[in-house]
Amino acid sequence: MGEGGAAGRHTTTAERTRRLKAQAFGLGFDLAGITTLGPPATRAAFDAWLEAGYHGGMAYLADEGAELRRDTHRPHVGATHAIVLATQYGGREPSGPVARYARGDDYHELLRERTRGLHHWLAAELGRPIDARPYVDSGPILERDLAQRAGLGWFGKNTMLINPKAGSFFFLSSLFVVLGPDIALDVDDPFAADRCGSCTRCLDACPTQAFTGPRVLDATQCISYLTIELRGAIPEPLREKIGGLLYGCDICQEVCPWNVSFTTSLREEAFRPRDMLLDAGSREGTRALAREILMMEPADYAAAFKGSAIKRAKLWMLKRNACVVLGNVGTAEDLAVLEAMLADEDVIVREHAAWATVRLETDRAS
Repeated sequence: MGEGGAAGRHTTTAERTRRLKAQAFGLGFDLAGITTLGPPATRAAFDAWLEAGYHGGMAYLADEGAELRRDTHRPHVGATHAIVLATQYGGREPSGPVARYARGDDYHELLRERTRGLHHWLAAELGRPIDARPYVDSGPILERDLAQRAGLGWFGKNTMLINPKAGSFFFLSSLFVVLGPDIALDVDDPFAADRCGSCTRCLDACPTQAFTGPRVLDATQCISYLTIELRGAIPEPLREKIGGLLYGCDICQEVCPWNVSFTTSLREEAFRPRDMLLDAGSREGTRALAREILMMEPADYAAAFKGSAIKRAKLWMLKRNACVVLGNVGTAEDLAVLEAMLADEDVIVREHAAWATVRLETDRAS
């Protein structure tokens, strides 16, 4: 039947690769690259990062999870290639208490289905079933390393993957595929250049100074980790530095010259902010959002964040964060809701409410 089965009988490798990428763009992806699999170039740096304890409480990154991440052949046995995809989520949206990526619908399922769509297209194109598996920020993969290997960008000093035409405000997803010897795809060259130069804006702007050096992030000091991943009390010395950030942080991306010049406006409707987040960018809006979260019951939380990435943080965590936000940007008008949280069923919420109450009462007395 020739290379590629009935549907691809007369298709060259270059044409098949071009059509595959065109289909990816047609499905809504903004960048696409193809790479073979193997040990990541950042393996030694990853091991050193774990050894330093910079992963904090993210235990899934260590032990067996680390072993799987040390070779991209391991997550999907038999896979020969990865089609790596990027989807922009609107870096020109205004700053606010919630990181841009989490303001709309949860990207995981949307991009997983979109990646499956590429799988189905490839199988139809080749005229045969294809063993493949989509990954969207959920498998044991060093995604940014894989994307750099597929030519999508370089590691910025803030550890984010930066593309010279798109900046860094994008999601990464990948389709791991098992291709036999009779099916070929052109592989992209790794992105070898470092285009950060002498710029250190991202390192200098970090409120908590979470970078121990260029491309080395101590996650335990990072606001995104503290507000999303940390399952415990936020260390008191870091609370004031969180400012009005309730969920995640975009600061190191906002100041990056590549984002200032090349990031795009929001185009994907699913990622548009939910109604409760539309006016949260101002100080008053941030305070109102924090108060709304503090007054939520579990049913309110489930309804407000159904289908949202924000549910990564449990309600008690959001209340913890909201207390910190009000302690930093609140006024005496917020004391009543904070004082109500002093009787919350969760001891961590109570402790953070007490901290915030003392700060506001001190401000009022001064």
